Amino acid sequence: MSWTLLLDLLSAVLLLSGSFFALVAAIGVVRLPDLLSRMHAATKPQVIGLMLVVVGLALRLREPAALGVLALIVVMQMATSVVSGHMVGRASFRAGQVREDLLVVDELSGEFDQGQEPRGAP
Repeated sequence: MSWTLLLDLLSAVLLLSGSFFALVAAIGVVRLPDLLSRMHAATKPQVIGLMLVVVGLALRLREPAALGVLALIVVMQMATSVVSGHMVGRASFRAGQVREDLLVVDELSGEFDQGQEPRGAP
């Protein structure tokens, strides 16, 4: 068995695994009951699926220029999914769209009851 065939088979397995994670994320977004659960389903498996697909593409393409672009895609996705998930969660909590009966820990209610939300460093 040649190295090319082995890398192509590994690439196919990684591409299929990444597609499976993306499918699980899509099903979770449709089926889960509340906003915070849907956000978790939209960010965690989607990013893992993207990383698997990118590694599969890198093994299949085997070009240095493509590897740099693929690495940049993964870094940007990991950076933006964390920030966007936090912003959407915070905004939905402020708007009252979070089901409080499903929360295990609620650390934000006390801050909002005092009238003004803390804004970070001055």
